[in-house]
Parts: sequence; C-alpha cells; structure tokens
Amino acid sequence: QVQLVESGGGSVQPGESRSLSCAASGFSFEGFAVSWYRPAPGKERQSGANSMSDGGPTNIADSVKGRFSSSRDNTKKTLTLQMNSLKPEDTAVYYCKAKGRLPGDYGKDYWGKGTLVTVSS
Repeated sequence: QVQLVESGGGSVQPGESRSLSCAASGFSFEGFAVSWYRPAPGKERQSGANSMSDGGPTNIADSVKGRFSSSRDNTKKTLTLQMNSLKPEDTAVYYCKAKGRLPGDYGKDYWGKGTLVTVSS
C-alpha cells in the first residue's frame, strides 16, 4: 500500500519556524519526484495547488522562496519542508505529492492527506 504521511503541522505564531515531514512507503521513493504543495486560499488540492519544491535546486514558488526550503532523504524516504518567518498567509493544508519520473511510472501520482499549518497570533 502506497502511503505519504505528512506531519509537523499545527498552530504557530507569525515569525516562527516549523519543519514539516513527509514519510513515504509502499513505492520506489527514488523513482518519484516528490514535492510540497499548498492550495491557493479557498481552493482544494486539485485546483490552485502550487509546488514549492521537489528537493532540487529549482521549482521553489516565488511566494515562499527565501523563507522555505525543501530537502529529501532517499535513504529514509522522507521529504522535509523547513518553513521560516511564517506569515498568516502561509496558513494552509500542506500536501506531499509524489510523481513518477521514470517511464514505467509515468502517470502515477500519489498524494498525502495533508497537514494543517495555522499561522496566527
């Protein structure tokens, strides 16, 4: 069974930092591009979700570039999102998505159920 489990969310105050983790199991983590997503305000995951990072040097959204960073550990099969200087507009459910990047896995998209980050005073 394929699983992507996000953790680390919760209620934080503006300016604080928080680290989110995505733990993968049940598939070849190394063969998938894994990224963090958050929907635009009022949008569901399927529409308006923006990729923040797949752990590589690119594809970090402008809205969080410089404050958020992502890294992946293929050995531990985890993806981490380090969130700094959090703002109220960062409030969202953050999703972890894995997308097949090898020919045999094209068309395979796996989503976690998300973890809620609420930034408020």
